[in-house]
Amino acid sequence: MPRKEIVKVEIGQPNPNLSLATKFGNLVFVSGQTGRHPVSGQVGKDVREQTRFILERIKVILEAAGTSLDNVLSAMTHVTRREDVPAYNEEWAKYFPTNKPARTTVTVASLNQPELVIEITVIACIPS
Repeated sequence: MPRKEIVKVEIGQPNPNLSLATKFGNLVFVSGQTGRHPVSGQVGKDVREQTRFILERIKVILEAAGTSLDNVLSAMTHVTRREDVPAYNEEWAKYFPTNKPARTTVTVASLNQPELVIEITVIACIPS
């Protein structure tokens, strides 16, 4: 029987209240990542930069778990401004040009900090 395993990785400005990711069997559950640079932790200036920062953070976390963006199965995205969705979609397509994961995008009133405009959570697999 598989057991839950915490994925440990050094990343800029991690949230101390949660694990960046957990593994269970061949699945990796990445917690919601916000638009902070993966090394410096600095917040991106707009939804495009924040989306890039998030996906780079997720890439680092998945690599530490033994997988990659190619193996993302699903994503849940929260954006604070509906008008940012087209720019988010354009940045997303650069990371997932083909073989796109299942995805849900919702607009929310706010995230934990006013300068954050997007948060993405993913589930990926580790291929056997």
